[in-house]
Amino acid sequence: MKDMALWNEGDWVAAIAAIILAMFLAVGIAIAGSRKPEVFGHPKGLFMLFFAEMWERFSFYGMRGILVFYLVQHWLFSEGESSLMLGAYGSLVYITPLFGGWLADRYLGQRKAVLFGGVLLAAGHLFMVFEGVGGQNDPTINVFWLALALIIVGSGFLKANISVLVGQLYKRTDTRRDAAYTIFYMGINLGAAAGGILVGYLGQTIGWAYGFGLSGIGMVVGLAVFVLGKSALRGAGEAVGALTRQKEMLIYVGGIAAVVVMWLLIQYRDAIQILLIVSGLGLLGYVLYEAFKLPKEPRERIFAILFLIALNPLFWGLFDQAPGSLNLYTDKFVETGNIPASVFQSINPIYIILLAPLFAALWQWLGKRGLEPSAPAKFALALFQVGAGFLVFAWGAQAAGIGAITPVIFVFLLYLLHTTGELCLSPVGLSAMNRLAPTFMASLIMGAWFYMTAVGSFLAGKIGEATGGESGELTQELVLTIYNQIGWIAIGVGVVVLLLSPIVKRWMHLDTLEDAPEAKAE
Repeated sequence: MKDMALWNEGDWVAAIAAIILAMFLAVGIAIAGSRKPEVFGHPKGLFMLFFAEMWERFSFYGMRGILVFYLVQHWLFSEGESSLMLGAYGSLVYITPLFGGWLADRYLGQRKAVLFGGVLLAAGHLFMVFEGVGGQNDPTINVFWLALALIIVGSGFLKANISVLVGQLYKRTDTRRDAAYTIFYMGINLGAAAGGILVGYLGQTIGWAYGFGLSGIGMVVGLAVFVLGKSALRGAGEAVGALTRQKEMLIYVGGIAAVVVMWLLIQYRDAIQILLIVSGLGLLGYVLYEAFKLPKEPRERIFAILFLIALNPLFWGLFDQAPGSLNLYTDKFVETGNIPASVFQSINPIYIILLAPLFAALWQWLGKRGLEPSAPAKFALALFQVGAGFLVFAWGAQAAGIGAITPVIFVFLLYLLHTTGELCLSPVGLSAMNRLAPTFMASLIMGAWFYMTAVGSFLAGKIGEATGGESGELTQELVLTIYNQIGWIAIGVGVVVLLLSPIVKRWMHLDTLEDAPEAKAE
């Protein structure tokens, strides 16, 4: 064991995170052993889902935090190309839940979909352990592509459906539903924070296999929690109709076939860009086609939805520099002490845990006084903040001097502004989609929201690729120049959105929302 005096900052951060995670594991075991149907005033199943999702996010965000370094340092891709690959991977992770959710709704049921997704995810994370000798000529890289493909498809079956299971534990009129999702959301961010610290620490200080191995173990633990806690779901998430064994097996075979497709797509990233453009235009055309068949008010609500959705790729394209170009910049040009750069990926979820309750209280307080900003105005605020985050970071680094080490305080400031921006856009956008969409288009509109998040992730990869320049290797001056540019672009778009927000708010017709006819036009 190390002498206490020799422990560095990274050791202490990892140790504290491990202690906190162990405490939550002990609480989870205690709740699982309880015979009471409710715990802390909520169904026991909520806490089973809380811990299952916490471990899944531990694995996902932990792995994502070191992925760009693994691509650069082990598989020897350039830094720019590695950022693009990370963006392509992220876009596929956000697209597949559309299909996984549809299969669960129509055939499989949420519980079996989550179970199947969990198995694929566990396999994918554990396959990440196989390193080979490294370099792009190493045949083992095909195992790496397989691991990513399994995680992409596994996320498709698990990501949306486990959230649906939370709602199915409660009646629609149950006043505890919002609190339940708040508790569940805290589990997501606890897992993301702990994974960012522990997986990042092991991966960058001891070895890739140790980091990815811990990520895989976390997923196996989450899957075990879900399997052992089946009874706590009280029948929630079962298939709606009669699911024959043949049909069920066909879905599983289709899932495996999808892994093969993703194995190919993640290697041929130009194909992803073409698919996103073609399918995006098709989705836009269909939504507009349906919108023009509706009466004036619901039609204008669709216009408001499309306006908000169109801002999604810009925000997430900038925000998702975190695991790519910002991660690489932190590693090369920021004074981090002895803390691995990937550990800083935990800052955002920690800020979320601390600030989300404050923002919820703030909106409620402003709402009671008639001062709450409209949804489009909040989107403008989100763009201001994500842009300001890059500007503050670039200005701070330039003040220290090109060629000098950037003070770590500017990393914390950037993440703070990006997190407050996220809280102005992500939950607000989800609420607006659910609130404004006509009943017959509700699932499609929510799918479109996540689809545009996927576009944003791919855009993040393209921006990250640009920070590598022609050589593909990040230089401090080029990164800061691009951060300055995208910062001002975000603020400029934010100004336009703010000016247009009164018009978009009128399109929302909030005063007649409950009474508006939402039947599909003939």
